[in-house]
Amino acid sequence: MRRLVLSLVLACAVIAACGSPAGQEQAAAPSAPGFPITVEHEFGTTTVPAPPLRVVTAGYTEQDVVLALGIKPVGVTEWYGEHPYATWPWAQDELGDAKPEVLRNADELEYEKIAKLDPDLIIAVNAGTDQGRYDRLTAIAPTIAQPKGAVDWFSPWDTQTLQIGKALGKEREATALVTGIKERFAEASKAHPQFAGQPAIFLQAPYYEGKAIAYQNGLSTAFLTDLGFTVPQELAAFAPPDAATQAYIPLEQLGTLNVGKVLVWATENDQVRTELEAQPIYRELTPVKQGNLVFTDGELAGAIYFTTPLSLPYVLDRLVPLLEKAVAGNPETIPAAR
Repeated sequence: MRRLVLSLVLACAVIAACGSPAGQEQAAAPSAPGFPITVEHEFGTTTVPAPPLRVVTAGYTEQDVVLALGIKPVGVTEWYGEHPYATWPWAQDELGDAKPEVLRNADELEYEKIAKLDPDLIIAVNAGTDQGRYDRLTAIAPTIAQPKGAVDWFSPWDTQTLQIGKALGKEREATALVTGIKERFAEASKAHPQFAGQPAIFLQAPYYEGKAIAYQNGLSTAFLTDLGFTVPQELAAFAPPDAATQAYIPLEQLGTLNVGKVLVWATENDQVRTELEAQPIYRELTPVKQGNLVFTDGELAGAIYFTTPLSLPYVLDRLVPLLEKAVAGNPETIPAAR
């Protein structure tokens, strides 16, 4: 389960260690058409003077965008999964033999490590960037923060991709990338008319503090709605104001999930599915009895959570066949009574 419990209380002072290391002057990048480039973001604008040669991604998922655009970062940030160089299987081909420094972004960014990488561009569009973090990063190198007016974490993937593409001088390539992925979703939706209008619910797994966590309509469920499914409005009644994208459904009210034709559970291992099925009320759900279920493995769950230009094609390839079976139903998948 991916729950972001992050402290955003930052010191606003810029420490000397965040400057360029002594004796390590940044090599001048060759001039290129289109540069310098000015990119707007939440904290103003940033000018990228020349094609960046040493890119650091400070947030959880930006490495996928950079790799998809043909650039291998010198520093990447681990979210979860502990894959080699914080790069999941769907992005390993693009990484190739590169060996970027792996950074962490838990309670705080690793400013000193970032500075030692001598970057000429820092991408922090999915890094929980506030003014304090931005000030410290921009003291190291030109920094691109989240899009203007966007949330600190996980703003729309297409907006992030276009913003990063512009900063890298690859705006045309980024536009083509976004267009291509959206076309693939549209084609998959057209090829599966049985998905149209079917209510589907995407849930974390297993339960959390006696509740099932379901995602409401929005960014976290776009992979379903772009395929033609709908997200039931009934979930909104269980969403607290500080978690508008998630609904926390008490186990005693788990019957609410019967409003879904298909339940998509982000199960990351077999033990998680066992925990779900151990609840008697779960076994009585209509989608469970009818076999309208999808259980992911860890990689597919990760691809859905990442929602990047590299992970989304992986989602399409792996998830659509599972959704076909789930819509058709298979009562033989009913778990045995315990």
